[in-house]
Amino acid sequence: MFITGCEISSSFVDENVVAGVNLTEVFAEPTESEIQSVLGDWAGRTVSATNVSVIRTEAVTLNGNPATVRIVSHDVGSLKHYGAVVSADNLASGSTPILVYSHGGDDGVSVDNEVLLLTSLFSDISDRFVYVIPSFRDETLDFQGTEWQSEGPASPWDRDVDDALSLIEVAKQVEPGVDGERVAVLGFSRGAGVGMLMSARDPRIDGILDFFGPTDFFGPFVQDVTAEILQGQPRSLPGLDYLSDEFVIPYRDGLISLERIREELVRRSPAIFADRMARLQIHHGTADSIVPVSQAERMIVAMQQAGHLSPAFDSFLYEGGEHNPFTLEGSFPRARQFLIEFESGQ
Repeated sequence: MFITGCEISSSFVDENVVAGVNLTEVFAEPTESEIQSVLGDWAGRTVSATNVSVIRTEAVTLNGNPATVRIVSHDVGSLKHYGAVVSADNLASGSTPILVYSHGGDDGVSVDNEVLLLTSLFSDISDRFVYVIPSFRDETLDFQGTEWQSEGPASPWDRDVDDALSLIEVAKQVEPGVDGERVAVLGFSRGAGVGMLMSARDPRIDGILDFFGPTDFFGPFVQDVTAEILQGQPRSLPGLDYLSDEFVIPYRDGLISLERIREELVRRSPAIFADRMARLQIHHGTADSIVPVSQAERMIVAMQQAGHLSPAFDSFLYEGGEHNPFTLEGSFPRARQFLIEFESGQ
């Protein structure tokens, strides 16, 4: 899950220095050189999958048709990673697009729950995709009561992308029916941010369904959260420990540079890379107390400024909607239509 909390007023505007940290410097608009540095880093990363192994298979159904869950292990660099590939049986070679399910939260992913969710939401089209379900590093993948632990250390939003892109390569190896050049991502919260960053990094990502994902770590939301950490009053919410322990406190203590903390903010901010984004559909509630709607609004502005227009870009803000897709009335039919058009190449 994103560094969570609601959008609140704080002393940031009136007080630029908190606990010795100049927040104006930290959150100043990213420079072109900073953006190019991150793009260069991404270009140099290898997300190939090695030591691929199918460690469990189980029969399921998709749209009433026989299908298979494959639990797979593979190496991403030097780390062992676990994920799932779910597909209808007897697919024609190279015929079927991939739908990556990119989960929210930081407690791992349950294949049982996600397959049930996907098949219930998109029942009549559920057999028209190969589902790729990554855990993220330092998390568990759970299936039918068994857990597998992906190796760490954790790296929310950043190396999450490496893990998901690598699992796509695994799917191409274990399922001959995969069309690896047609890939969409369905993401919730943290996972939606990962999906948008996947699109910024890999041109094969043709579409992203974003349900209340983080988009811009330079906005007032993260500024407020950072000020609270520095004041010794962090919110007790998932994701906050990572931001605090890895970046905010080390920067306060002089252990990492201004350049480093700003680079880490850039690489987690898909709004900065809107010009590289594929087709995107945003769903966000105005009463979201976890990832505030201002994050969606910042992405909407960035996409519009980059020249993205409907139907390549659509956004839906739901009055009173919360950090729960079932409170966003009409979002699932819109997402279903998005997937139908993606699958058919419209």
